[in-house]
Amino acid sequence: MQDLGLVTCSTDALRKLLRAVYKREVDCPLTIAALAGMGLQDHAERLLGHLRGLPSDAVHAVLVAALAERTATDEQKLKRLM
Repeated sequence: MQDLGLVTCSTDALRKLLRAVYKREVDCPLTIAALAGMGLQDHAERLLGHLRGLPSDAVHAVLVAALAERTATDEQKLKRLM
């Protein structure tokens, strides 16, 4: 199976996790229990596949990069439509 990174996680889920990491509402390294407590149990396997064992600053950096890439891609798509 092809590794799709965090592509299959919704933008809302990534933002929710980023907000919680930033506000220190979730401890890192992340756990399944912590993600489930945030309502992200459906994304836990994919998130932990890429973020497991990382400290909070690294989790923050990965999430910011993933969301920035999505924003740039969305802007490119919008420009093509104009």
